[in-house]
This record gives sequence, C-alpha cells and structure tokens, in this order.
Amino acid sequence: MKTLHVDYLIVGAGASGMAFADIVLSESDKTIALVDRQDKPGGHWNDAYSFVTLHQPSSFYGVSSKELSKGNIDQVGLNSGFHELASGTEILAYYDDLMREVFLPSGRVTFLSKSEYLGDGRVRNLLTGEETTIRYSKIVDATYYKTAIPATHKPAFSIDAALTCIPPNALPKQTEVAGGFVIIGAGKTAIDTVIWLLQHGVKPNIITWIMPRDAWMLNRKTTQPSNQFFNDTIGAQAAQMEAIAACDSVEDLFLRLEAAGIMLRIDSAIFPPMFHGATISEQELAEIKRIKNIVRMGRVVALTETEIILQQGTIPTSTDVVHVDCSASAITNLAISTVFVDNKITLQTIRAYQPVFSAALIAHIDLTYNDLEKKNQLSKVVPLPNHTQDWVKMTYKNMMNQYFWSKEPGLKQWLLNNRLDGFMSMVSGVRFYQLDKLQILNRMRKAAKPAVAKLKQLSA
Repeated sequence: MKTLHVDYLIVGAGASGMAFADIVLSESDKTIALVDRQDKPGGHWNDAYSFVTLHQPSSFYGVSSKELSKGNIDQVGLNSGFHELASGTEILAYYDDLMREVFLPSGRVTFLSKSEYLGDGRVRNLLTGEETTIRYSKIVDATYYKTAIPATHKPAFSIDAALTCIPPNALPKQTEVAGGFVIIGAGKTAIDTVIWLLQHGVKPNIITWIMPRDAWMLNRKTTQPSNQFFNDTIGAQAAQMEAIAACDSVEDLFLRLEAAGIMLRIDSAIFPPMFHGATISEQELAEIKRIKNIVRMGRVVALTETEIILQQGTIPTSTDVVHVDCSASAITNLAISTVFVDNKITLQTIRAYQPVFSAALIAHIDLTYNDLEKKNQLSKVVPLPNHTQDWVKMTYKNMMNQYFWSKEPGLKQWLLNNRLDGFMSMVSGVRFYQLDKLQILNRMRKAAKPAVAKLKQLSA
C-alpha cells in the first residue's frame, strides 16, 4: 500500500473541486491530491449528452486562473446576440488542458483518476483494487451535492421491455424514423432535448412533453457579463430590488419579476410552482412554445406498451414512439451543511447560481483566514432552490453574503479581481460622467434596504 502526504485531499475533480484546487495552487505553495471516479477531470461533464451547453455565459464558468470564454458574441442560433455558451466538449477539453498543462506540471498536484474515496484517507483504484493511503491536513468534499444526470441515473418508473426509452445521450445516434417522441421531465435537460429535436426537423405535433411541474426560468439577457450589456444586466438587478421592495406576496413578486423581463415561463395562464435556476433566451422560449401537447398530470409511474401511467391519469403511447428520459434531478442533495468543520471543508453554493465561483471563494477564505467562526461567517450557504418560495430564501442569503463580503477590504478587492465574479468589475468601472449607469446604481442603492427587509418578511 502506497502512502501520499498532502495539504489538501480533494474528493471530486468536477467543476467545484477543480475551482477550489486552482485557488490553492494560485494563492499558496500547498500540495493537493485530487480523487475522482472518472478517467478525466470535469465530473458529470464526462457523461453529458453531446448537445449540452452551459446555460449561462462561459465567462462565469471554469477556474479563476484560466478563461473558458473566447470573448465572442454568438452571431447565429437561439443565443445570438449574447455571450457564447461553451459546449460539453469544450468544457471537457478545458479541464483536461488545465490538468495536463497547469496542475500536474506544478509538481504540487497528484490526480488519482478511476479511483474512489473509501474514507479515513483510503483511496482505491477502481481498475486494480490497489489502495493508497493519503495523509492530509484538510479534506475537501467536492461531491456533496451528488449531481445526477440522465445517462447515469436510474428512472423512478417502470419501463416495459418492448418500449424504447433512452437518455438524451442516445438521441444523436437515433437512425430509425419514430412515430413520435415523448419527453419526460421539466428541467433544463428536457428544454435542451425539445430544442434539439425541433432544430433537427421534428414536427412539434409529434412531440409530447410530460411536465410534472411548470418552472420559472431566468432570462439570459439579464446575465450578460460585459459593459455593453450594463443596462440589461445591472439594470435587471436594480429592477429586481425594486420588485422585491414593492411586492406583497411571493406570487406578486414573481409577476413583477416577469413584467421586468427577469423571469420567463412557458404558459402565461399557469403560475409555475418550481424554480431551479434554469436560464434561457427569449428565442429559446419562443421555440419551446411551439410544443402544444404538454401533459400536466404529475410524474410518470410506468411506461407500458400502450399507455403512460402518470400520478394523475394516463395517456396513450406505442412501441414506435421514442421516450426520452430527462427526469434526473441535477442535484439530489439539497440539505445544508456547515462549510468549515474542523479540518473538513464541504463545498456548497455561497453565491446563488454560481457553484464554481463559490468553490473558488471558499478556497480563498480558507487560505486567508485562520478563525473557524470567521470562515463560516463569510461562507454562509445559499440554499439551492426548488420552489418559488426557495427563491426568496436564496436571494435573501445571497444579499446578506454580499453585504458581509463588502465589509472585508481584502476580500472586496479579491472579488473585484476574480474573473468568475462577473459583475463587480462592471459596477466598479462606472465613471462619474456615465449618468445613465449611475442612475441604475442609485436605483439599486435606494431599493436595497427595503428589499432585504421584504425578503426577510417573506422568508418568515
């Protein structure tokens, strides 16, 4: 049995684990062991469907020291006019290059791929069974959220052997003409799959979309990270503050956010109960609205040769229909854990929608502060949303974290210089003569305190 001595043992070489390791490598001389069951870094991206892309601009993703975005504005497609969205292939290549060209050549990183962490510093090679003992100062759990994707999850419903039921990964290999397509799921994967089918010439009338719950979605127009989109992005943040301050209920709040162009929904006659943070463009929304056969009868219970059994009824199907399972929950663990406990660090979101930024900031906090209580004060977990009510709690925690960070001079400067932050450089770059931008910032300041008070009230 081999023994390895390191400062940090990071379990999981996905996006969060890589973002944490990058900061340790950039801001210290400490050593790292990265352990992952996959052959390559990148976590769940190794098993993603071929047509997957980020749903927020590439500038927000990756690690702090290496740009993922090429700085392009898409000229064609349903994201045209906005900052590019990296594909799954690009993301995997990015992480592979980072490991081979930066991490490993540093001499301070050991990557134990095709390996599983057994606990107590023991790592087992999945191919040989050989074990390695790792002596570490700190252990980082980068797998806490237990990401699930269609290709690797087990459907929660029974499937008749005569039926075709596939994950989205298998769609590009489909060569036989289908009598129709049934999309199972309401999240971003289902949206991607519907758009892929439509863009490949499948008629909307032969697509059935089983949508257990409608969801609110973020308008990608409001997430653009460059000065040319200042009015759209920072303006949306000001409008969001004002909507929160003025609302009298969660439902009223979401309707105000929709009126401000921040939130989108598929059907204006249905108030969605769900919010997972999916981000789409208005062009994509127009495309998915072409699907008229949307089934809202709850989750699928069983697929038989002749019918689909749902929680609230049945619909017909047949063996010549292709059923596409998009029901995997991206995050299967929504429980909150304290980030810093003794020598263990549990990576979670400390800023809404940004897990890689959160991991990078947690690493910086660990390297910068010694007091455990102070570290946790600066690393309050922002809960992942499921329902509309969760958006309220998430936004409140998010604003409070930003407030505490702004009171730390060194941390404030780190945020300004970190490329994953996205927005602080836009705000800090406003000059005294840019009156239109100053007006937006003044709107934000004016609405901030009333918004925090209202969020606290709605959370209660």
